[in-house]
Amino acid sequence: MADEPLVLGIETSCDETGVGIVRGTTLLADAIASSVDEHARFGGVVPEVASRAHLEAMVPTVERALKEAGVSAGDLDGIAVTAGPGLAGALLVGVSAAKAYAYALGKPLYGVNHLASHICVDQLEHGPLPEPTMALLVSGGHSSLLLAPDITADVRPMGATIDDAAGEAFDKIARVLNLGFPGGPVIDRLAKEGDPGAIAFPRGLTGPRDPAYDFSFSGLKTAVARWIEAKRNAGEDVPVRDVAASFQEAVVDVLTRKAVRACKDEGVDHLMIGGGVAANSRLRAMAEERCERAGIRLRVPRPKLCTDNGAMVAALGAEMVARNRPASDWELSADSSLPVTDPHVPGEHHHGRVHDHDHVHEISKDNLYS
Repeated sequence: MADEPLVLGIETSCDETGVGIVRGTTLLADAIASSVDEHARFGGVVPEVASRAHLEAMVPTVERALKEAGVSAGDLDGIAVTAGPGLAGALLVGVSAAKAYAYALGKPLYGVNHLASHICVDQLEHGPLPEPTMALLVSGGHSSLLLAPDITADVRPMGATIDDAAGEAFDKIARVLNLGFPGGPVIDRLAKEGDPGAIAFPRGLTGPRDPAYDFSFSGLKTAVARWIEAKRNAGEDVPVRDVAASFQEAVVDVLTRKAVRACKDEGVDHLMIGGGVAANSRLRAMAEERCERAGIRLRVPRPKLCTDNGAMVAALGAEMVARNRPASDWELSADSSLPVTDPHVPGEHHHGRVHDHDHVHEISKDNLYS
């Protein structure tokens, strides 16, 4: 155990300040401070509010994680941080904090990709990822199908949302139904009491000429909103539970159908589902049914690891250390549109030398943190 890398991960891409500590593929601490309540009255995440909340939560959350893991900051083998994609201001808080800790502790710094982290977190639940891994990532900002032959160096986009992400659609329909923010959990709850076949809502991009692995939820969102509006205009009651169930069914149907198809087409015999919407109970159930029928093994982390958290960043960081990937350098910056094809941001000045942590050794002689 002791020779596995001990890594602290910082995640601030949206409204969650997450700090996780991982040893190899073992989760030691997962501390989260959420500012979701501060955004609820605006009906969505306000970047400036999120950034300020991260600033306030950062140091206490790091300290909480270290305490929970029962390790001291000096024991760490590296600091990993989400460098993108995400909200620029929010990412900057995390990147700045990670640099400060790495510099003060004399430890290597790893700027990693938010989406690759969502895939890697499954190692904490089900052990090392098979290679290649097919991953369906569904959250408030992303709906992507990704093929990852090597999670630290080779992630390939198969398909993505061309408009609204699945999570956005949940939030918007919840708003139309006056169910509050965020929309995912409440729609999931109400849908359990509704009839998923009550209303035939459209399945976007499922025609024979449509892109096989891309997603579109904008048309579905409009169709649901119009259906609700028509009911209200006619002075009729809106069957909220049936709407929730039928809407959710349309989203989940498309997501699982395309993911299973991608696995079959690529000859991959398992599917990993991650991201905030992966906490949805209907998505899990339908994915399980369809994967079983197709002979595909399904890997879905527990709900707490699906939403944004520091553990997933630490998991990818630990994998970077274990595979001797080059560290990032002090020029690391937040990149709000970091492409998924960059699982991490190596330093510019490595000249092919993998263990080039000179920037660390210069300062670790007189550790600023001790």
